[in-house]
Amino acid sequence: MDTLIAAVSKVNPSTVVVMQSGTPVEMPWIDSVNGLVQAWYGGNETGNAIADILFGNVNPSAKLPLSFPKRVQDNPAFLNYKTERGRTLYGEDVYIGYRWYEMLDLPALFPFGHGLSYTKFNFSGLMVENDDQILNVSVTVKNIGDREGAEVVEVYVAQKNPSINRPKKELKGFKKVFLGKGEAKEVKVPIQVKYAASFWDEVREAWIVEKDTYEVLVGNTSAGEGTLKGSFQVEKTSWWNGI
Repeated sequence: MDTLIAAVSKVNPSTVVVMQSGTPVEMPWIDSVNGLVQAWYGGNETGNAIADILFGNVNPSAKLPLSFPKRVQDNPAFLNYKTERGRTLYGEDVYIGYRWYEMLDLPALFPFGHGLSYTKFNFSGLMVENDDQILNVSVTVKNIGDREGAEVVEVYVAQKNPSINRPKKELKGFKKVFLGKGEAKEVKVPIQVKYAASFWDEVREAWIVEKDTYEVLVGNTSAGEGTLKGSFQVEKTSWWNGI
């Protein structure tokens, strides 16, 4: 398939590839094609759905639920994807997906949360309010393109000075908004502070919320382009169990 795509794109610079796969795959031809649609594995209406996207009847608004590596060897589970004499090791620990690529400063081909549209959006006016229980994150999203569409607001949190090694940031909330041409809306994403800040304390066998400053990053992909930044404080370290 790679050879076929490379040959076709060489003689037709307008080639668009529709990829049906259940997982990320290598794409050595990606720089030679004019477009790529990741269609996954759909049901009976797969063909009609793909046609609606390709012909512009529907404006795509999906986001990748995982990261696509440039090479299969870059995948965080590359050394741990199979059993060793019946034993499975999860050597990547919490560094899965975008957490792995960011910790190693390893650019992905397509990052977690990535997804293009036939229109464009602008984020502005980030507000972060913390009442000690609920973290209220709000941002204004505006459709600055020439047709209606939908965008996803992704909220990530990064602890400034954790007592253990933590991912650079973690997705804590998201919300999809549908906007007409030129329309703007305020999007609110409420998150419980304990869920936004906690990690598992193996010594205490409880969740811990550490006293610290936490950065809030809001954008439309984990890669961070155009991301708005805010912050909140946790004034006292505490532990909790349950949900």
